[in-house]
Amino acid sequence: MHRDNDRAPTPGAPELAPPAAGRRLVLFDFDGVLMRGDAFTSLVRRRLDRSPWRKLVGLALSLPLLPTLPFTRYWVAKAFVTSALLGLSDEAYRDLARTHAGHLVRQPRRFHREALSGLRRHVAGGDHVIVVTGCEEHLVRGIFAELGLDGLPILASRLRPGRLGMRVEWHNVGRRKLETLTAAGVSPPWAMAYSDSIQDIPMLREAAEAVLVNATPQCCKRVEQALGRSVTRVHWY
Repeated sequence: MHRDNDRAPTPGAPELAPPAAGRRLVLFDFDGVLMRGDAFTSLVRRRLDRSPWRKLVGLALSLPLLPTLPFTRYWVAKAFVTSALLGLSDEAYRDLARTHAGHLVRQPRRFHREALSGLRRHVAGGDHVIVVTGCEEHLVRGIFAELGLDGLPILASRLRPGRLGMRVEWHNVGRRKLETLTAAGVSPPWAMAYSDSIQDIPMLREAAEAVLVNATPQCCKRVEQALGRSVTRVHWY
């Protein structure tokens, strides 16, 4: 997928209803916060494992870049994503995403139970919760549907059909999360924001309370330095 500083189209996010008066606005990242690992990466790996020829295509595309690793790591990863999505129509990808969502939810210990409980407490307490994630939208929506949380507003990355298969239209990471929120009619500040990554510093900066989930001490230090204040640290399992 695109890096945060790649040229990209406008977010095109669906407009969300503003929070009702008196309701706190709470933002949740997804990968690494609610789920262990990266959902879209796991979809790509599973598809490559099931289609060895796709691995060969990815290897062929990335072979010229291998001598310059780790500087070309992103482009190598993109080559394998391209090979995994090769030949897929929009409908076929949606079917794949739904199937993989069910596969992930059935895996033991794939999700942080305490994180899901925390999210549900926010919803039950009347907070306006929005999931703002770099995960692809059909995949993450399928996961939340499997978890019984399909009513939540979700702002995510998007794919679109291309000549050779599905391709990335918008990668919702870093400062792009703020652009997506703005396009959806959501303006800072917000009461809380949950993340596990320094990429979310732009989103965390606008939160009255920034919460880092299972983050390393180095990550916490860098975020606090960038924000100029302390953050809340939680360890969820």
